[in-house]
Amino acid sequence: MLALPLTAVTVLNATPSQMGYLMTAEIAPFVLLSLPAGVWLDRVRKLPVYVVGESMFAVTLMSVPLAAWSGVLTMAWLYGVGFVLGCVHVFGGSAAQIVLTQIVSRERLVEAHSKNALAVSGSEIAGPGIAGALIKVLGAPFAIAFDALLIAASVMLLRGVRSPESTPTRSGASFGQQLREGVRFVFRTPMLWMLALFVGCWQLLHHMANVVQILVASRELGMSAQSIGLCYVGMGVGTIAASLYGRRVSERFGPGPTIVAGFAVSSVGWLSLAAAPVGGLGVLLFALTLTCFSSGATLIFVNFLALRQAATPEPLLGRMTSTMRWLILIGAGPGALLGGYIGEHLGLRTVLGLASLGAGALALVASRNAMLMGTRRLPTPAPVSSC
Repeated sequence: MLALPLTAVTVLNATPSQMGYLMTAEIAPFVLLSLPAGVWLDRVRKLPVYVVGESMFAVTLMSVPLAAWSGVLTMAWLYGVGFVLGCVHVFGGSAAQIVLTQIVSRERLVEAHSKNALAVSGSEIAGPGIAGALIKVLGAPFAIAFDALLIAASVMLLRGVRSPESTPTRSGASFGQQLREGVRFVFRTPMLWMLALFVGCWQLLHHMANVVQILVASRELGMSAQSIGLCYVGMGVGTIAASLYGRRVSERFGPGPTIVAGFAVSSVGWLSLAAAPVGGLGVLLFALTLTCFSSGATLIFVNFLALRQAATPEPLLGRMTSTMRWLILIGAGPGALLGGYIGEHLGLRTVLGLASLGAGALALVASRNAMLMGTRRLPTPAPVSSC
């Protein structure tokens, strides 16, 4: 989350456009591979895919410090690393989301995703601070080696997970027929394509802002890598707050309205950094931006994931997951490139201001959507025959 972009900014002196290219390289596999990945995942057991993906993640990250030690680290190398990590996210990340539905009952999906986010928040609090210290002592590329070792440890833990999943039976449908069946299911389920539209717009804005936020902190606010790492602790604080109270908000107001609240909270965060002055107040506002982003993103995705999984019958979970990830990330690559272009030609803060304005407008439009605002509880799965 922190050491890879800091390597680009502090070691390779990346421009805003290059940061946009780096983020686009990570997103490209979602657009290229998500749909066929979904069909394949519905044909195999998911937990082994998750474990293999994490293993590849560790090996790929380890290549960064090795390249730095050998003197061959370039932005092109980081683009390649980003692309491979994106491929891992497409297959292993989708598998991980499905594994959760096999471990908990559907009516407890919001609770499960909230507790999962709460568990992640512990690492978000500890991780960036440790990263900042390691970057100061070892440099950003070599701090990534520590990250790779931790991911290798997570692989060992995952091997002890027991998922009640049998090997899927093969249907008579061809690969192409199954792919079309998954896409048709999403587009014929109004709840799913409506969620994809709103969350996809938010992803475009998020990737615009994410391209420049470390550049603003380091080059406009004058913050060191260690200070940036400490501020990233704010992400863990935001995730904890949204995990602890988000479930209560969702139960009281419904998953749909809670997603809308997440759009509004992230808008406040991006506006804070756009207006941050140099000095102590600017550092606090940078931390506030990260807190608002993580709390808003948690409110959005806890409920987004629960809604889409609850609405989908189990035989289609793989194809639904990959189709939805494909849809919501179609705009992410253009968003990252747009953020880099605007940051380089109109100013870094302009990007954040536009992202904040867009998220505020998105929250306003979503608040007037009857289906989203009327979703007060998790739906039952749509029949497979409807697709």
